[in-house]
Amino acid sequence: MTVRLLLADDQEVIRSALAVMLDLEDDFEVVASVGRGDEVVAAARRHQPDVALLDIEMPGIDGLAAAGVLAQEVPSCRPLILTTFGRPGYLRRAMESGAYGFVVKDAPPERLADAIRRVAAGERVVDPALAAARPPAERTAARSCSRSFQTRAKWDCGRRRGRTIATGRALALIRT
Repeated sequence: MTVRLLLADDQEVIRSALAVMLDLEDDFEVVASVGRGDEVVAAARRHQPDVALLDIEMPGIDGLAAAGVLAQEVPSCRPLILTTFGRPGYLRRAMESGAYGFVVKDAPPERLADAIRRVAAGERVVDPALAAARPPAERTAARSCSRSFQTRAKWDCGRRRGRTIATGRALALIRT
């Protein structure tokens, strides 16, 4: 199965380099490339990609907002955030907007390729380095909780409730 890709990044060099790198994979085809967030949905409608790689910081609308619009208007296209800004707040906002994954740009190319394949298969993917990081308040709540975190386990501790998402050995807390 060939995974059709839409690339959205405001930096032409990054978009071009990603396109060349991803075209080296036998099962990837870059079908569209845009430099503005407000061009993402039109390109997705026109080219019908399976996965959209979205940068966060783009003119027009940001990648997080574009992911939300894609989720509503082109549900067959799964957004994957690919960004320099690996912050827990961005991760939370990305998942709330409907993104299927969150990978930082300094990840090895094989990790990005794996994330794309997994998102295309309907899985949720979080960069392991970011998944291990949680805001201080959530770390405190996690330590005070008597139950240990387990993959996809639910936990309840005081007023905090969430679920964990695992990527490899790292866990990330996404509030529900």
